[in-house]
Amino acid sequence: MSDRLKALADAGVSIWLDDLSRERIETGNLADLVKDSSVVGVTTNPTIFQGALSKGERYDAQLRELVASGADVDKVIFELTTEDVRNACDILAPVAAATKDDGRVSIEVEPTLANETQGTIDSAKALWAAVDRGNALIKIPASLEGLPAITAVTAEGISVNVTLIFSEERYRAVMDAYLAGLEQAKANGHDLSTIRSVASFFVSRVDSEIDARLEKIGTDEALALRGKAAVANARLAYAAFQEVHAGERWAALAAAGANAQRPLWASTGVKNPAYSDTMYITDLVVADTVNTMPEKTMQAFADHGELVAENNGDAVTGKAAEAKAVFEQLSAVGIDLDDVFVVLETEGVDKFKASWTDLLETVKGQMAKAGA
Repeated sequence: MSDRLKALADAGVSIWLDDLSRERIETGNLADLVKDSSVVGVTTNPTIFQGALSKGERYDAQLRELVASGADVDKVIFELTTEDVRNACDILAPVAAATKDDGRVSIEVEPTLANETQGTIDSAKALWAAVDRGNALIKIPASLEGLPAITAVTAEGISVNVTLIFSEERYRAVMDAYLAGLEQAKANGHDLSTIRSVASFFVSRVDSEIDARLEKIGTDEALALRGKAAVANARLAYAAFQEVHAGERWAALAAAGANAQRPLWASTGVKNPAYSDTMYITDLVVADTVNTMPEKTMQAFADHGELVAENNGDAVTGKAAEAKAVFEQLSAVGIDLDDVFVVLETEGVDKFKASWTDLLETVKGQMAKAGA
């Protein structure tokens, strides 16, 4: 592990790789990343699987077997992706055994179900059963329809990664859904200590959307706020996390063995070349969080990332008032934050649905070749 990544881990940040492929698994690349202790978890999504399945030949043998058995495209995708996640879970199993919350691998419910509560529940159950590993996490979108699904799935003892969270308001609803699920799980007789969860709060997309609006406004005051919204938004989310986990409701669950739903900083690859390529790591260092990174971002931090000098690198605790002031300034120059978050959630779901369509088309093409 590089000294910089070690410092990040020492500050209480868990480093999860935002990528997975059969090539990483079979070449030993993932095991190597885990062995040097820089990577203690993995996240996936339809875009990642589409990229993995469109490259190389490592899926061909299983693909041919599935086609020969008469599997349709949905079955093929389900089998290929759950196989990868199952094997990744096995690679991360020693980390899961040695740590309280890490060693987890995420797989997402079908994105087309983002606005269907029961469909999401059914998909989550099917994925959990197919992967059949206690260190898996099932990703469920934080859509309004996803919230009751989070509660229902957690109540059955399934560990969840809640994804596509953009606002503090929705994040509070996600935490409430998780706590309700834990309360039901306890009533159902589940061992709460076996249930894990993270809440994936998206970062870079917030700056991309708000920066574009600031540039349209074009005043000096507006332009001076570029690149500040995403970090401020995440810092407000962390303050909400601290508030909820200091309350009596959480205390009762913790006493029964429950694990906190850690904030996970997602979409941490910096999209604007004018900004530091490690800003969404350095500016969001705080204990009890996960930062899921593309390998490029991880390598950038290992090479030249820096932590703030004070408080063991903590750049978040105590910054809520400062973050709130940024939001007040954004509103003052004409940014409609409520509209921003609606747009981001809608686009987030739509992008994952589009990625799913791309994945379907990629696999259909490969199935045609395999059956030729």
